[in-house]
Amino acid sequence: MENFDFHVTTDIRFGKDRLAELPEVLNQFGKKVLIVYGGGSIKKIGLYDKVMEQLKANGSEVFELAGVEPNPRVETVRRGAEICRKENIDVLLAVGGGSTIDCAKVVAAAAKFDGDAWDLVLQRRGYQGGALPLVTILTLAATGSEMNSGAVISNLETHQKLGTGSKAMLPKVSFLDPQNTFSVNKYQTAAGSADIMSHLIENYFKRTEGADIQDSVSEGLMRSVIKNCPIALKDPTDYDARANLMWASTLALNGLTGNGKPGAWSCHPMEHELSAFYDITHGVGLAILTPRWMEYSLNDETVDKFAHFAWNVWNVEEKVPMLAARIGIQKLYDYFKACGIPMTLPEVGIDEEKFEEMAKQAVAHSTIKTDAFVPLDESAVKEIYTACLTESNFE
Repeated sequence: MENFDFHVTTDIRFGKDRLAELPEVLNQFGKKVLIVYGGGSIKKIGLYDKVMEQLKANGSEVFELAGVEPNPRVETVRRGAEICRKENIDVLLAVGGGSTIDCAKVVAAAAKFDGDAWDLVLQRRGYQGGALPLVTILTLAATGSEMNSGAVISNLETHQKLGTGSKAMLPKVSFLDPQNTFSVNKYQTAAGSADIMSHLIENYFKRTEGADIQDSVSEGLMRSVIKNCPIALKDPTDYDARANLMWASTLALNGLTGNGKPGAWSCHPMEHELSAFYDITHGVGLAILTPRWMEYSLNDETVDKFAHFAWNVWNVEEKVPMLAARIGIQKLYDYFKACGIPMTLPEVGIDEEKFEEMAKQAVAHSTIKTDAFVPLDESAVKEIYTACLTESNFE
């Protein structure tokens, strides 16, 4: 295990019916509030009205940035930053899932940035400037954005989807009420759960040795997602299932499972290109890629890690490591498919036309060629994409 800092100061307000605390939270920062949300689902479930009722009673001056895309675009960030500057916004309130929160994070920073929002994104994790304070109300268990300082923004003109972030973008307070996820449909519930699993898998499969705590936490969280996603799919209003998925999402990417284990993630850089070129659902792309990446990465040097994944996450009884590893990969694939996730690229409208270009950008925009669990060059990425064209059997 390597040296690390762990200082995540987000105030988490978890549980039922906590919105009465919203005015007190926002008043720490000011009365001018920019509420950020997506396509209108928060209005359908009545959450928008509840939030606005609290803001009105509090005497807040409210402005809106609506229509945040599922893969938030830099144009929307620019629009939000302009509102912040023009209206002297004190605090942002993001109401939605990870895309909405990611957008709000970069808006908060772009409002303080002397330049174009995309130039800020291009700084990646190098941004050292300030940001307006951000409060979030989470409506989808997936990205963990409610308790981390990262964000992913898309630029459709350049076919780029890039991660950025800084300490200044960390949400100040996040409200996590599982009831706000009851209306999430089966497809998005499954996709969100795949996103959580991917975050845990990316942190689990690193070269670092001796990180037993991080790996054990990851294994436990993965087992919780595997258990609770099917329950939520069957009964969308099962509070405990939704609560466990929501908290797993938060803990998967707040540093708890990744700190002390440096190195590049493998599947996210590849999926970002799928989303950048085809604007597909992020969690679905990750679900399609991950078992094929595992198959490509399984060899005599990596087999022990994959075998432990099979034994400790999937309770595989096979004792021969290579056989156990392959069974574990197949169980992950079958699980995603049983949750209703399309498991080939053609099912989401993607063929091999842009594989070479996407592979080139996946390598160029990341360090997977040198720092990943198994280094991936352009030919390796293209091979993994190609494997995603058809159904797979790994046993």
